[in-house]
Amino acid sequence: MLYLAPGQEKRQQRDQIDWPERFKTLANQAKTPALKRYYEAGIPAPDTPIAEAPMVAVDFETTGMDVSQHGIVSISVIPMTRDRIHQGAAKTWLVKPRRVLTEQSVTIHGITHSAIEQAPDLEEVIEPLLEAVAGKVWVVHYHGIERPFLQDALLERLGESIEFPLIDTMEIEARFRRQQRGIIDRLIDKFKGRQPPSIRLADSRERYHLPFYAPHDAMTDALACGELLQAQLAYHFSDNSLLSDVWLP
Repeated sequence: MLYLAPGQEKRQQRDQIDWPERFKTLANQAKTPALKRYYEAGIPAPDTPIAEAPMVAVDFETTGMDVSQHGIVSISVIPMTRDRIHQGAAKTWLVKPRRVLTEQSVTIHGITHSAIEQAPDLEEVIEPLLEAVAGKVWVVHYHGIERPFLQDALLERLGESIEFPLIDTMEIEARFRRQQRGIIDRLIDKFKGRQPPSIRLADSRERYHLPFYAPHDAMTDALACGELLQAQLAYHFSDNSLLSDVWLP
């Protein structure tokens, strides 16, 4: 087992924000009742052992990758801990984006214009979504989607955004791939024009001998992400590892 001890890579950066105190400040500033309740529920402190941290695996399907041009079409959340995934408590929503569906996005996730014709706007699911994730640490695979897309969507609909830390399984995988290969191996790869090992969700799961799931369904991807984190924690971290060892501010 590889153990990332406290004080190792990026620890100082991750400890810059006192999230429980930040949530108290944001609760006082929030104008939207649902957002205020979300912050009032609090967030685990950075020095919380991972084994004790309530988490929630989250996945969004979107009309594209550019937050300024694309929107959310489906959301799934699954409560979890280091040891259990509570799939029976999972929730999913199909929403009608305010951005046009592209042919490419329909091909990727299979959500068509007819599928979202009667779907609500994201504004109608903000309250149940925030209730589902309140008090928990978000777990995603690639933090460039869920957090910025939700921040932009809330700003557009509520006139205020949202802040929260998260655990990014892609970032964890990239970190340990770098450690495993070393700087010499990476320089050789660059010299020979070889691509680094893939850290996409399916490829990362394969390294831990996790089963293949068809991608680009929000519920399946959330489950796949949650299982990947559990494998990463079991393989790379100890029972004494803290949230500050794994989350991104």
